Amino acid sequence: ARMGDPGLRARILAEADINPDRSIGGMGRMVEQMFRLGDPPNYEPPPEQRFSSRAAALGVSADAVAYDELLGDEGRALLYLPVANYRLGSLDQALEMMRHPLTVVALGDGGAHYGLICDATYPTFALTHWVRDRVGERLPLAWMVRALTRTPAESVGLLDRGLLAPGLKADVNVIDFARLSLGAPKVVYDLPSRGRRMLQPARGYLATLVSGQATRRDDQSTGVFPGRLVRGQRS
Repeated sequence: ARMGDPGLRARILAEADINPDRSIGGMGRMVEQMFRLGDPPNYEPPPEQRFSSRAAALGVSADAVAYDELLGDEGRALLYLPVANYRLGSLDQALEMMRHPLTVVALGDGGAHYGLICDATYPTFALTHWVRDRVGERLPLAWMVRALTRTPAESVGLLDRGLLAPGLKADVNVIDFARLSLGAPKVVYDLPSRGRRMLQPARGYLATLVSGQATRRDDQSTGVFPGRLVRGQRS
C-alpha cells in the first residue's frame, strides 16, 4: 500500500543503485530484460513484452514499469527473468537441446534451492507448453511422456520404473490432458522456522499412484505417503 503512494514511488525510482552485490543480486538489476509473469504464467513471452520495449513505448524507464508491475496481486506479483537460452526471444534453443539424443530432461534441483525455484512443476509445464499449448513447434505426446519417465529412470539406474509393464513399480499418473494447467507460483513460509519455499498449483491430475497406492486424487493429497529411499542399479 505504501508503494502505491506517488511521492514514495518517485523517491524510490530516483534513488541511485549503490548495491555492491554483482553476483545473484546482479540479476535483480537486469530490469530491462524482465517480463510480467502473469496468472496463468507465460514462460515464453514475445520480445515486445520485455520491460525495455514496454518502457520505450510508454516513454518511461524500465524501472518504472517493473515498479508498477510489482504492485499487482496486492504486492505479491512476480516478475519473470529468463537469464539463459532466451537470447532470441523464444525457447527454440531449449527445444533444440531437448531433442539432442544425449539430453535428459525432468531431473530437478528443487531441494537445493527451495526458496528460489519450483522444479516440481516441470513435468506439467512440459506436457502443457511443449506438447499442447505452445505457439510454434511442439513435441509429440509419446516422446514427452518417455522423456519424463523411462529415460530419466534409466539414466540414474532405476530400472524398475518408467514403464507400464508387469513386474515394474506401479507409479502412475492419471491425467485429464484437456484440463491440465499450471497456476502462478507463490511464496509461502511453511517450512520449519518459517522457512521459505515456492509453490505452484497444478490441476488436471485425476490420480497419482506410488507403488500402487493413491497419494493424490483430483489434485488433492490423500494423506498416504508410501515413498521410501531408493538406490539406482547399473546394469
